[in-house]
Amino acid sequence: MTITLRGHHLLCIHGFQGMGYSESFVEKMKEVTHLIRDDSTNPLLPIKVIQELDDVCSTCPHHGGTICLADKNSDAHVKEIDQKVIAKLGLIPNQIYTKQELLMKTQKMIEPADLSQICKGCSWLEYGVCQEGIQRLNTKKLPLFS
Repeated sequence: MTITLRGHHLLCIHGFQGMGYSESFVEKMKEVTHLIRDDSTNPLLPIKVIQELDDVCSTCPHHGGTICLADKNSDAHVKEIDQKVIAKLGLIPNQIYTKQELLMKTQKMIEPADLSQICKGCSWLEYGVCQEGIQRLNTKKLPLFS
């Protein structure tokens, strides 16, 4: 099973606290965050990194088929954040990475303070949960797998 995640969701998963756009969105986000944040899940879980609607978006009430319809600027805005995250992490769009690779890159290359620029304009940023999530990741000793 390969999970497909857009760039900005690579950061959102660390701060997710059960808030979301709908009940089905929250349930899907819980499922994905468990797979990525839980040390007992497969470290080699394949994750395809994209700059478009992903597995999490599939349950969002703003899902517009191929674009985000939260408002007239939302699709361009989230794609811009996707691009910033992908660039910051040195990733290639549409490439498949392991869960372990993505966790290690995020831990090494993202600081909580970075989110104010990377995620500028995100409605969730003001809650501070994403910064807290990145801080937790950065202080965590990641399991080493070969």
